[in-house]
Formats: sequence, C-alpha cells, structure tokens
Amino acid sequence: MQQTPLIAQHRAAAAKLVDFAGWEMPIQYSGVVDEYHTVRSKAGLFDVSHMGRITVSGPGSVGFLQYVTTNDVSKISVRSSQYSMVCNPNGGIKDDIFIYHVKPYEFLVCVNASNREKIVTWFMEKVSHVQGCKVRDRSTELAQIAVQGPISRDLLIDAGVAEVADLKVRQCREVTAFGGSVIVSRTGYTGELGYELYLPAHLAAQAWEQLLKVGHPEGLKPAGLGARDLLRLDMGYLLYGNDISEETSPLEAGADWVVNLEKGEFVGRASLLAQRTQGLARRLVGFELLEKAVPRHGFPMLSADSSGQSIGEVTSGNLSPILQKGIGLASVVPRYAEPGTRIQVDIRGKAVPAIVVKPPFYKKLKS
Repeated sequence: MQQTPLIAQHRAAAAKLVDFAGWEMPIQYSGVVDEYHTVRSKAGLFDVSHMGRITVSGPGSVGFLQYVTTNDVSKISVRSSQYSMVCNPNGGIKDDIFIYHVKPYEFLVCVNASNREKIVTWFMEKVSHVQGCKVRDRSTELAQIAVQGPISRDLLIDAGVAEVADLKVRQCREVTAFGGSVIVSRTGYTGELGYELYLPAHLAAQAWEQLLKVGHPEGLKPAGLGARDLLRLDMGYLLYGNDISEETSPLEAGADWVVNLEKGEFVGRASLLAQRTQGLARRLVGFELLEKAVPRHGFPMLSADSSGQSIGEVTSGNLSPILQKGIGLASVVPRYAEPGTRIQVDIRGKAVPAIVVKPPFYKKLKS
C-alpha cells in the first residue's frame, strides 16, 4: 500500500489504519462519531494527501481545461477555485475535481485518489495536441491537509497563516507558512468553515504537529475517513465510486450546475446535450427516512404505493449523528425525483417509508 508523508503521525496517534484506494489511511482515531461532532463543534484535522494533485500551466492552460472539464474555466478568477467534472466521450464521469487558479496561467487540479492515474493519463493524452500547455503530476511532491470546523480560521491564524482572515469561500492564496510555500484555500468536504493546505511533502509532518500543538487546547482533533464520509453525506456531497462513476453523467447526478453546454466544445458535450434534449433514464436524489433505521449503499428503493415496485437503489446512506435520522442519496427513476415525493427503502426485507428532499440535509449558518 502507498503511504502519505503523515503515516508516522497516524501510527503515533494509534489511528485505525485501513486500505483506501490502495493507500494506508486512518479511518478513525478517537472514534468516528466523536471526530464527527468535533468537526461540527470545534475543528478536525484531516490528512487528505492520498488525493491527486496535478498542475496545468502555460498560456494554453485555460483552453485545455475548458476542453477536458465540464464547467466554464474562464470564470475562475486568479486566487479562486471551481468544482467541476471530467467526462468521457459518452458523458460518463471520469472524476469530479476541484480546479484552483493559483496564478496567471497556472492551475492546480485536485482529483480523487482512486482516479489519479486515470486522470493523469487522460490529461497527458489530451495535452499532447495542445500548444502552450504543460501538465505535471505533483501528487508525491505535495501533501494536502484539511482543517475543518467552526474554529478553523482562528486556529490557522494562531498557527501563522494570517492570510486566511479575509479569505472568502472558494478563494485560494499562496502564502509562506510552516517553513515553506503553501497554497491555502477556503474549501472542504464537510459543510463547515474550513480550509485545505497544499504544501511540500517534506513539510507535512511539521505543519501537522504545529497545528495540533496550537489547536489541541481549543479542541482540535485529528479526524479520519469515517468522520469525513458522515460529514460529506450530511451535505449531500458526491462520493466517487458510490454516487457517481463513468456510468453516470453529471446530469444524472443532479450536478447540472457544473455543466456549461454553451462554453464551446468539450469532451462529452454532445452526449450531455443529447441527454438534456431526450431526457434522463435516472436521477440522483436525496432522501430522509421517516422511521428510525439506517440505509446503506446498494439497498433497493421502492415506490410508496401498494405495488412497492423497484425504482432504483441507494448510492450512499447512513444515520446522521447530528440529525439522528437515516439519510442518503439514491439513483431513481426521474418521476420519483421531485422533492416531497414519498418513497420506500428496502432495509433487509422491510420497506421503510422515506421522503425525497433536496440536499444539504444539514443546514447551518455560514461563517
């Protein structure tokens, strides 16, 4: 298994380590639910260095990214970022990504760990036909640490990253911190006030320990992939391999807002345009259970009438610790996708009533 630059820190903290997409990663430290509540009330420290990090640079970089992604890259101002997707020619999602416009003609693209090699290969193939653009896989050179939670801004300021004080949502900035150059962005996967740090791999351990030293007295704790998954589900954020794949289009995933069919030609555009014109065969929706139970990935979704016919399946599901109810995402027949529609989830042979809702499930005033 591959290991991040913080593996020694995880072992020293007695983290429970698991194989995640070929990486030895912490699933939990003090406990999944404890870490979840810590992020919701204080702050959690996440090692997300298993993610892929690719730089795209040069005067042809905007045109290249416009062609290989679904969103309109020309709208990302310098020091800002954008959520987007990379599609195959059939409109299937190769990955969902974040693009950071770090400086003029230089972008940092963050991809999922399981898709890193696939996306690097895809970008390298496509860039070979583009003038003035260079693609470089910097995943091993850079580490990635996330600080997420209500007190994350104050903790980072105390740790020497004063620039976060006026950073707005999705903005990023290159700063000097922890002994080197760091890209700090106000992004994350939890729904809380939070930041992600992209820094040289050899500085990761120092940054991690400094953040814990500063933050521990205020309630900061390291958090693992288990809490991260619960937190993202509260927000209805997509998980690649569960909610989306190359067999799912952005339109079927309910991510129409990251597809700009008017920007010009891009990979998958013709297929997505046809889907929009002809209609969808399925749609990803959010749902809440109306009885206490726990929905899981793969459970059948049923109509609420007496026929109880199959209408799809759960793609992500769990019991939200803060809402104390079963929530999930499901791929269903479009006629059942309207918020307020009554449906059922087959939980080990029992049809549990549910209702379609529009995520996020957990709503909190923005900081």
